[in-house]
Amino acid sequence: MLAETILEGLNPEQKRAVECTEGPCLVLAGAGSGKTRALTHRIAYLVGVCGIPAEAMLAVTFTNKAAGEMKERVEKLLGPSGNALAIGTFHSICVRILRREIGHLERSRGFVIYDDSDSVGVIKQAFKREDIDPKAHDAKHVRWRIDQWKNDGILPAEAKASAGDLDEEFCARFYGIYQRMLLDSNALDFGDILLMTLQLMKRFPRVLEFYQRRWQYVLVDEYQDTNRVQYDLVNLLASQHRNICVVGDPDQSIYAWRGADVRNILDFEKDYPETEVVRLERNYRSTQPILSAAAAVVSNNIERKEKRLFTEREGGDLLRFFEAQDDREEASHVIRQILSAHRTEDRPHGQFAILYRTNAQSRAFEEELLKYDIAYTVVGGVRFYDRAEIKDAMAYLRLLVNPADDQALLRIVNKPTRGIGKTTIDRVGVLAAENQIPLFEALRHFAENAGGRAAGKIGTFLSLMATLQEEAKSRPLDQIIGLALDRSGYLSSLEREETPESESRRDNLLELMTSARDFVSANEELEDDGRSELELFLDQVALISDLDSWADREERVSLMTVHSSKGLEFPVVFLVGMEERIFPHAGSMGDEFGLEEERRLCYVAMTRAMDSLHISHASERRRYGELSYQTPSRFLDEIPSEVVEVLSHRRSRSRSSSSSRQGSESSFDYSYSQEQDGEEGQPRQGMRVRHTVFGVGEITAVLGEGANQKLKIRFDRVGMKTIMVRFAQLEMA
Repeated sequence: MLAETILEGLNPEQKRAVECTEGPCLVLAGAGSGKTRALTHRIAYLVGVCGIPAEAMLAVTFTNKAAGEMKERVEKLLGPSGNALAIGTFHSICVRILRREIGHLERSRGFVIYDDSDSVGVIKQAFKREDIDPKAHDAKHVRWRIDQWKNDGILPAEAKASAGDLDEEFCARFYGIYQRMLLDSNALDFGDILLMTLQLMKRFPRVLEFYQRRWQYVLVDEYQDTNRVQYDLVNLLASQHRNICVVGDPDQSIYAWRGADVRNILDFEKDYPETEVVRLERNYRSTQPILSAAAAVVSNNIERKEKRLFTEREGGDLLRFFEAQDDREEASHVIRQILSAHRTEDRPHGQFAILYRTNAQSRAFEEELLKYDIAYTVVGGVRFYDRAEIKDAMAYLRLLVNPADDQALLRIVNKPTRGIGKTTIDRVGVLAAENQIPLFEALRHFAENAGGRAAGKIGTFLSLMATLQEEAKSRPLDQIIGLALDRSGYLSSLEREETPESESRRDNLLELMTSARDFVSANEELEDDGRSELELFLDQVALISDLDSWADREERVSLMTVHSSKGLEFPVVFLVGMEERIFPHAGSMGDEFGLEEERRLCYVAMTRAMDSLHISHASERRRYGELSYQTPSRFLDEIPSEVVEVLSHRRSRSRSSSSSRQGSESSFDYSYSQEQDGEEGQPRQGMRVRHTVFGVGEITAVLGEGANQKLKIRFDRVGMKTIMVRFAQLEMA
């Protein structure tokens, strides 16, 4: 009876994914194909029908939001027996392991977790200690390079040995310094959380055996987004029982820049030759025109697994394409379309999303939305927990838990102002470096030995922290936050400002206390291993991602980058800025691998749309203060003409309703504008032509033919240029 309940409502492919319980299974789940449903029902089937204990299963995904949704669905199917499941993100699962096992690596389980800004702060601190000019080297770049090494499982010694140029040698040098400074602060960054868990499993076989026995069934969602360390972790855990099920879509692998390797999912059948492959191709989200367009674009990639998405939804609007004169006209057009649909179709503003490749593109749309007084939210902007006042409050809490946390101390030692200036902190920093002790301990030494006014101010601060530490032992979590903000003078300093900004910050701090109360009530049964509510709360906040804070809001238009839109869906999507060097991004233009990822990113963007997809680009765009002349994205040429309705004809262009993309033929026909017809009117060497931007010039070479034909032209004013005929708008001179 339970089996019927669990399988009810699943399509044949989803049922197959659920009932494939033993051995390796690869579920290729297209966009909007109900993969979360298949995953959660598979877990429920294993527990409820096959009798596998819930605690014998590990389910891993990439956001806390997705993990929470999975857990909620499983518990609805199984009831209380679903509570014992280990469901979480890679980072949250690894933090749980490290809190229990990190002693094997001679580290304290009371470590704090540094976010990106903390990590950059450590690099800057390292620069100062090594007398490196921070203006000559970018701390963020060094931090990124270190993170890439960690994603690939590379430790400092190996990074130093394999450095291929001066930049890598410099970064590898600071990788070692950075790790020592993290150790001194008893801190881990996000890369450490995964890498140290992997080191545990590799170096201590008994630890690995314990978790292999504990988790007999491993399920991984969004497998296409795994990096090398995550790949190794998953395969180590599954190496004995081989009961591993991975779910993902190679066509949605869009995070190579942060270490994800699409080969992990493409080569899964090589890793596990006995794999059963299940394809989820039935789409429950989008109309067929949207699916056909997206599939046509991504089919141009070589590195992929073939699948054919289809939907049982009937009809559906054609994609609407608009070519604007400039970015202002593009923004105006998009907002007019939103106003029209809101008025004529009664669509709430929350049903609209504007997707762009880079954050810088949001400004024109924000200004236009403000002009019409339309409420909007920028997803991926400043998170609640990234706001300055919240990070200040969290720094006080971190210092209570871990006095060795140098970054927390530097943030709040003089916040609010208490007379401990930069000169004093620099002197304390030198003392800490000379004696190889944390800053907090160096402060104590300074207060005891230096004397003077500064020493007295430091003594007062140390006394405050000692009092708060003692109070924190017996107070509820929200009261600890309130005490820290009150006793430190932080709240009173905001009250004295008496500005709308300070009032907003104060409200945010009160919301933080509410968040703490909600955390306690929602996690009463959380396995804590003897750790305090404060320590558990700090872990949760550290592991929250951008998308975890996104909520569907009926009254607000959503603006976001395509990367931020992954996992979301909207009835109406506007995909804007579809121009060469924007989308695809300039950084991918000379790299076939990068170009394929950009194409996958375009596929992700298009498949966020449920009912209607609008695509636009501008002929001119102001970028970095300069006016640039844009050419349409090559991805537009890959969309079949029969699924597109063109709303503008700004360029001289014809479009055949019967034409479709074949080979290199473009479905968007940008005609070569000439005064003459026939053979004589075709571009040829020696012909004098006029370009709207570069002026008059002479064709020196004709390269290729058809839609991809290029011309080399020596212009009288700007010299030699290579341009594509279909975008050139040339005239006979």
